[in-house]
Amino acid sequence: MKPFILLISAILLEIIATTALKESNGFRRLLPTLIVIIGYVAASYLFTLSLRHIPLGVAYAVWSGLGTVGMILIGYYIWDEKIQPHQLAGIILILIGSVIINISSETVT
Repeated sequence: MKPFILLISAILLEIIATTALKESNGFRRLLPTLIVIIGYVAASYLFTLSLRHIPLGVAYAVWSGLGTVGMILIGYYIWDEKIQPHQLAGIILILIGSVIINISSETVT
């Protein structure tokens, strides 16, 4: 279970860093820029720790899928970006795919 906690923590840090990336205004604002740098470094570190126990393909599928869903939801709630029906269908498929990949992968130790 700990490897998945590391992976989910890495994903959350990546979402925070990506959100700050938009707020950094091309690295012109100091605080969001620092959040970007620290967030991506910390997310990468936790991701590498999770790879000790989770196969790379599984970890990356979950990382990219949940990160994408997270950013779409952040865009919707923070920046009033609209979610089109085909995007909603994609979100559902990403979540289903992440579950299938996790269920069908080798046991995490």
